Formats: sequence, C-alpha cells, structure tokens
Amino acid sequence: MPEALRGQVFLGEFVYSRYRIFLICVAIAALASLWFLLNRTAFGRIVRAGIQNPDILASLGISLRPYLSAVAGIAIGLAGLAGVLMALINPVHPVMGAEVLTAAFVVVVIGGLGSFWGVVLAAMLVGLVKGFMVAIGLPSWSLAAIYLLMFVVLLVRPRGLMGERILRFE
Repeated sequence: MPEALRGQVFLGEFVYSRYRIFLICVAIAALASLWFLLNRTAFGRIVRAGIQNPDILASLGISLRPYLSAVAGIAIGLAGLAGVLMALINPVHPVMGAEVLTAAFVVVVIGGLGSFWGVVLAAMLVGLVKGFMVAIGLPSWSLAAIYLLMFVVLLVRPRGLMGERILRFE
C-alpha cells in the first residue's frame, strides 16, 4: 500500500482508514463518470434507447451489438477495478467475487430495473443493513437481513425503489 494511504483520519469520535476514504473517493468518481457517460453522451443515448426499444434502433440502422459489447467491457473493467482496490483489504482468491454476488443481486432487485439512482440508493441501503447487523453483533444474520430488506421493498414497490415500467415485460 502506498505510504500516503496508510494511517487513519480522525473526524470527531470516528476513526477512518485513509485507504477506505480513498476507496470512497474512487467509488464516487467511478459513479459520476458512469452517470456522465450514460446521460450526457451520444453513446449513453444509444444504449438507453436500445434498452427501452431495440426495434426502433434497428429501424434506424443502428446496430446495438457493439454498444452492448462496450457496456459489458465497461462492467468488466469496473469489476476489475473493484477487485484490485479490495485486494488490499480482503485476501485474494479465485472465487473472491462470489462473496459480493448475493449482495449485488439484492442491490439490483431492490434498485429497480432501468434505474441508475435506484441502484445507488439500494447499494447504500444494503451496505447500511449489513453494517448494522455487524455492529449489533450478528454478522451471520447479515445475509438474511438483506434478503428481508429485499422482501419488504418488493412488497411495497414490486418494481424496486425507482424501477421504471418497461412495456416490453408487462
């Protein structure tokens, strides 16, 4: 770990690792970059249009395949970035992604299909619920707690927190 990221920062009664603050800053930068890409560029407009109605793009002569391949590449790059950054906190092993797979699934379901900010809000909720369960001394119940959160959210809002109605699926 670089020397500048070692040590702690004291904010009142709270103690934060410099490296974890760095991780939060990288996550915010990645989130802002992804939002900008999807909402302020021609690439993002085509991807969003292709998700909403791929037939319209096909009728305009725009092939969606290279755009979806680029989206998959971006997703793989972000997953790789997350793995590299987490390697200094958690041990590296071949199935280290499986540990976050369940939480990622719950985040996507709670956030809602087609909702960028819904997924961001859901990620924060899932993190808070897992952290709360660890804080009260029940880390083994954290997985059950996030499934319970998903159950409650889906009872109240079947499309997720900010899910959009997609005519193709209804």
